[in-house]
Amino acid sequence: MLITPAHAQTAGAAGPGGLGSILGLAPLILVFIVFYFLMIRPQQRRVKALQAAVAAVKKGDQVVTAGGIVGRVTRVEDAHVEVEIAPNTRVRVVKATLTDIVGPNAKPAND
Repeated sequence: MLITPAHAQTAGAAGPGGLGSILGLAPLILVFIVFYFLMIRPQQRRVKALQAAVAAVKKGDQVVTAGGIVGRVTRVEDAHVEVEIAPNTRVRVVKATLTDIVGPNAKPAND
């Protein structure tokens, strides 16, 4: 006998196109769906909200840069903003490096 009975019984269940292969992928698909709704989608919303806030930055807003510099916007250009970080001390910052935009009536952190 060339094929043993045990091998012949399992060959049909694990064959290609069987329900077993689809059920084997179900946990992986379920993990990906949960990962998408708990991790990827909220991050995309935060990025979109930050991009809208950076595009709407205006003179007088208090901003925080990626380097941790906190200051008040004194001039807005297409790709840059001028930020006053101390009295009579202004720096030009690339808009893409802004990480937080606070309204113009925000109280400074050290006062």
